[in-house]
Amino acid sequence: MASERGTIVVVDDEANIADLVALYLDREGFRVVKAATGTDGIAAFVQHRPRLVVLDVGLPDLDGLEVCKRIRAQSQTPVIFLTARDGEIDRILGLELGGDDYITKPFSPAELVARVRAVLRRTDGAPAPEVVQAGAVTIDSGRREVRIGDTVVELTTKEFDLLHFLAERPGLALSRQQILDGVWGYDWYGDPRTVDVHIAQVRKKVGNAVEIRTVRGIGYRLDP
Repeated sequence: MASERGTIVVVDDEANIADLVALYLDREGFRVVKAATGTDGIAAFVQHRPRLVVLDVGLPDLDGLEVCKRIRAQSQTPVIFLTARDGEIDRILGLELGGDDYITKPFSPAELVARVRAVLRRTDGAPAPEVVQAGAVTIDSGRREVRIGDTVVELTTKEFDLLHFLAERPGLALSRQQILDGVWGYDWYGDPRTVDVHIAQVRKKVGNAVEIRTVRGIGYRLDP
């Protein structure tokens, strides 16, 4: 049953809470990806592009509010905050970070599931944008068409998927493995350097209209 309703990322350094939340969400048909730090939570968000994020405010590295800011910089994916202190609620509301809901610890897992359902009902009514702008390049996923101004750029299927994947994550350094998982799929096995070959082809075809940078030791980043 799990994964029928999409992916939810749960970011909480308390393993017992994360496991309990994951258990209940799994029963609801969601695929759950857990992360114990803010850094890992951001990485999980980038890789899995979940329908929703359950985010603890008190994380051991990055503050949960900072994690939310970074998510909000690139996506309107709904966020439900978990908080242990009333003062944190004031910070959440005062900073207007765009969190869609919050729930205080300790909480009932059934209540959290109800909140998740409610948030998704509110947000799922808005269709995802079909057109993404990256530099001077317009990427229309509905028509599977790439344009620079009025000129159509001819890309192969994988080149289009690769450019679209990067453009949906502007400013983020993505590893070759993250790109392979997102574009080629988790069941793909082969030489990771195929990413380099396709990046080279995309760069050649779009020229200076958009900048895809090589990030040494990591992979690639599309600059907004």
